[in-house]
Amino acid sequence: MSLELTDWDQDLPSQAEEEYQALVRTLNFTEGFGLLFVRCSPAGGEQLITNVQADISNKNIQVLRLDKAVNNLYKIIDNLDNKVEINILFITGLEHSFYEYEECKSLHGWQSKDIYSYSWKGVPPVLINLNQQRERLKDNFNICFVFLLPIFAIKYFIQRAPDFFDWRSGLFEFPLDSETLEQESSRVIQEVDYDRYLTLAPEERTKEILRIQELIAEDNQTPEQQCDLLINLGRLYSAGQDYKEAIASYDKALEIKPDKHEAWNNRGIALRNLGRNEEAVASFDKALEIQPDDAIAWYSRGIALKNLGRYEEALTSIDKSFEFKSDDYYSWKWRGIVLSALDKYEEALTSLDKALEFEINDDFHYAWNYRGYVLENLGRNEEAIASYDKALEFKPDYHEAWYNKACYYALQCNIEQTLENLQQAINLNPDEYRESAKTDSDFDNIRHDKRFQALIQG
Repeated sequence: MSLELTDWDQDLPSQAEEEYQALVRTLNFTEGFGLLFVRCSPAGGEQLITNVQADISNKNIQVLRLDKAVNNLYKIIDNLDNKVEINILFITGLEHSFYEYEECKSLHGWQSKDIYSYSWKGVPPVLINLNQQRERLKDNFNICFVFLLPIFAIKYFIQRAPDFFDWRSGLFEFPLDSETLEQESSRVIQEVDYDRYLTLAPEERTKEILRIQELIAEDNQTPEQQCDLLINLGRLYSAGQDYKEAIASYDKALEIKPDKHEAWNNRGIALRNLGRNEEAVASFDKALEIQPDDAIAWYSRGIALKNLGRYEEALTSIDKSFEFKSDDYYSWKWRGIVLSALDKYEEALTSLDKALEFEINDDFHYAWNYRGYVLENLGRNEEAIASYDKALEFKPDYHEAWYNKACYYALQCNIEQTLENLQQAINLNPDEYRESAKTDSDFDNIRHDKRFQALIQG
C-alpha cells in the first residue's frame, strides 16, 4: 500500500484552538499509561509544549528531545532518572530515525519510487523495537506519552507499527497557520540553491524532500506556493539523479500553473538526462512559448537536439541563447561541442576558449578535456596533451582525460605512456575502459604488446 502526504485525513478537526483544548482535556483525564500522537511542525511542537506546561500545572510534564536516530526507545525511557515521577512525556525528534532509514534503503538498492512514495518494504529499527516492547511500555511506565511528529512520520507508525499506533488515546493535528505557512514556504522557495542540493548527502536530501512535501501538504497552503514548492522538490530529486520523480513533481506543478516556464524548462532537462530527448525538446519549446528570452531554455534545447544528431538545429538553438545572454560558460562550451560534431574544429576551439574565459571551475575539466579532443583533430598534438593535463589539474580523477591521453599515446606508438595513462583510467573506471580498450582502434598499434593485453584482461 502506498500513501501520499496529501491523502491526510481531512475529517480531523482543523481549528487549532478546538484541537488544543481537546488535547488538554485528554491529558488531564489520562491517568497512568497513555499514547497520543500529535501532527505538528518542530516549531509548533515547542510552542505546544510551552502552552501545555502552562495550562496543566498539576502534573509532572517532561520532554525527551531526540536529535539523532535511535533504535531502542524503550531503553532510553527506562534510563530516565525521574521516570517514576513523570505523568506526561513529550517526545520530539523521532523522525530522525526515519531519515536515517530512508538513507539505508537508498544505499541498499531501493528505487527512488520505493524510497519516497512509502511502499513500505521494510521497518525502521526503532519501530521494530516499539512493536516488540509495547506490552512492557504499558506495564512498566505510568506515563502518558505524547509523540510530536510531522505527517510522514505518523504515516510510518500507521503503516509499520499499526499495533502500537492502535493503542493511541488520541490523534491531534495542528497545521501551520496561514501566516507562518506563508513565511516558511517563502523562505524555502527563496533559499533554493541547486549547487547546494548537489552536495547534500542522501540523508540530508531526504530531510529536504520531506520538509518540502510537508509544506505542500499543509491544509492552508496556496496553489501558487504549492507550485513553487513542487518545482523546488523537482530540483532536489534531479540533484539526486531521481529524474522520474523530478518529472512527476514538475508535472504536478504544471497541473496548478500550466504557464510556469521554469517547470517546463526543468522538466526538459530531466527528460534529457533520461535520454528522452524528443520529449525534452517539446518541453523546451513549451518553456520558450511562454518566455522566449530564456537563454537557458535555448541552449538546453540545443543540447537535446545535439543528442538527437540534429547538429545544425542544435547550433541554431544555442546561438539564439546569445541574443539574451552572451556571457554564459555553458552556452559557449556546448557550442564548441556541437561545432566539433559538425567537424568545424577551428570554430569549436574558439568557442571552447571563450567558455574557458569564465570562472566555472567545477566544470572546467570537461571543457579542457574536449578542447584536447578538438586540438587532436586539428593535428596540434602537444597542445592537445596540455589540454588533457589541464583537465586533470581541475579534476585529477577525471577518467575520460586519462583515457584520451592513453589513446593519443597509443596512436604515437608510445607504449610506456599509453600503459601508464590507461592504467589510471582503468583504476578509476575498470569496467568501462577495459571494454573500450579491447575494441578501440586507437590502440591497434600496440595491441600485440603483452603488457597491454594483460592490462585490458584484468
